[in-house]
Amino acid sequence: MTDEHMLELDGARGEGGGQVLRSALALSAITATPFRIRNIRAGRARPGLLRQHLTAVQAAAAICGAEVSGAEPGSPQLTFRPGAIRGGDYRFAIGTAGSCTLVLQTILPLLWFADAPSSVEVSGGTHNKAAPPADFLIRSWGPLLAQMGLEQHLELLRHGFYPAGGGAMRAAVQPGARLRPLELFARGEFLALRAEARVAGVPGAVARREIAQLQARFDGLRGEVCELSSREGPGNVVLVEVAHAAVVEVFAGFGERGVSAETVADRTGRAVRHYLESGAAVGEHLADQLLLPLALAGGGGFTTTSLSSHLRTNVEVIQRFMPVDIALEEMSGGARVRLSARAAS
Repeated sequence: MTDEHMLELDGARGEGGGQVLRSALALSAITATPFRIRNIRAGRARPGLLRQHLTAVQAAAAICGAEVSGAEPGSPQLTFRPGAIRGGDYRFAIGTAGSCTLVLQTILPLLWFADAPSSVEVSGGTHNKAAPPADFLIRSWGPLLAQMGLEQHLELLRHGFYPAGGGAMRAAVQPGARLRPLELFARGEFLALRAEARVAGVPGAVARREIAQLQARFDGLRGEVCELSSREGPGNVVLVEVAHAAVVEVFAGFGERGVSAETVADRTGRAVRHYLESGAAVGEHLADQLLLPLALAGGGGFTTTSLSSHLRTNVEVIQRFMPVDIALEEMSGGARVRLSARAAS
């Protein structure tokens, strides 16, 4: 395809981070649309391609046989010309604590449309505050994709905390499913509220204090402490799972040097409380992660706690690649998002 058919994207638009690049890589391969992006991550303190983003580019290129230029550390621009998406067994190493989950969310949509079943393993960071944790993909995002008809299994092989990394995730994908629209305008009946605090190379007392603090904030919360091998650390994460009949949300807080266990638990608890009081079906992060699958399914929608800059940026990118209308409506307690196939002109 010639350059006059190439989509031009500005990475400085919207939230100015890696979202534009990640969505563009997936949609480019799926729709066979080449693109050029400038000002990659212009809104970040360290702009350009970091290891995590470079790994996503290289992984997407390997899966769809793309021609790529500009795929270098720190590069502010990239040209991506996709080929045919191929199933198979893939392994990608970030080499830092960069997020495995964000790399997976870039490339898994490609494998939904591959010519054969696939397995993919990504090593790097699995739990850090700059990205959704592995548990979010496994327990929240994944089950909703299954409702849409996708056959996909996600597995956490080894924890990798910031800054050491060293974690790994694996996914197995059966292609060929016809994605069904999903509507999540209500959560359904409340089922359970549970928390799990994990430590690796960190005293178990830290996890016990986090659980105690959360139980003081939420009546009936079931708590569990998990002490991992020190080889998977050092690190600490506290996860709160809010289960309703229609959706499971996962909220995470991460231990930091100089921050008390009680503060980590309180921050996480505030996010949970905001979600519960909003009445929305999905939280801010899950809303962002559902947009692309719903667009590929040709419709659906949800209510969410807020219209984040990530979500608005994702809407712009999706509409550049696909004939889909995405309506955003702010309302009391949050917002409503609805997707529909664009009528032919």
